[in-house]
Amino acid sequence: MSAAYQSVQAGHSAIQFQYEYPEIAKEWYTKSNYLIYLSVENLEELQTLIKKLEKSHIKYSVFREYDIDDQITAIAIEPSDKTRRLVSNLPLM
Repeated sequence: MSAAYQSVQAGHSAIQFQYEYPEIAKEWYTKSNYLIYLSVENLEELQTLIKKLEKSHIKYSVFREYDIDDQITAIAIEPSDKTRRLVSNLPLM
């Protein structure tokens, strides 16, 4: 997946997160407003990350791309120290 395509997918997931978790999004917007774009190698790694988020009770939003059979293409994750520790090993996009 190209960096441009990844960026668009990440944008979709960020907007979805804002609608699913408006209070968290509002707090993020007023307190930090930082965005960090990370990447994984493939869908399997993304699904593994989602399982870790669930196990850690970290909120996230999944974006599925209609044009490619509703495949998961990006997620947005709740900002927190717990999140930072969980994703610290992922490379920047």
